[in-house]
Amino acid sequence: MKTDTLIERELISGSPEETRQIAAELAELLKPKTIIALYGELGAGKTTFVQGICSALNTEAPSSPTFVIINQYLGKFPVYHIDLYRINSLKELEELGLEEYYYGDGITLIEWADRAGNLLPPRRIEVYLEMLHRDQRKIRILNNIDRC
Repeated sequence: MKTDTLIERELISGSPEETRQIAAELAELLKPKTIIALYGELGAGKTTFVQGICSALNTEAPSSPTFVIINQYLGKFPVYHIDLYRINSLKELEELGLEEYYYGDGITLIEWADRAGNLLPPRRIEVYLEMLHRDQRKIRILNNIDRC
């Protein structure tokens, strides 16, 4: 899978394991300084997707860091896992210093990316997860890196 094949890619996952596998395939293409913005409602599979990427990059498999906003895992590359679920304002977000993670030496994964507003850099991969049925998810991957 080349990066340009990620644009407008839409997949259906029938299980959490399949969601992790789709994420692992994407992880094989990632390089340091890549930002992945994850979108979807509560329970859509964002953390499951993050677990798939982390597993493929040989880091520990994270749980949802809803009480800790930023976690760092070491593996093939550093992975910065950011969960913005508890962020209430852009001012609060600005105080976190996200730019350090965006342009660090690792991969940055941002759950609830919609809460970052214009603080997200334009060069990013966007992953939209949508619940279709109990275990079935629609996963849409957009590669904005090649568009900027």
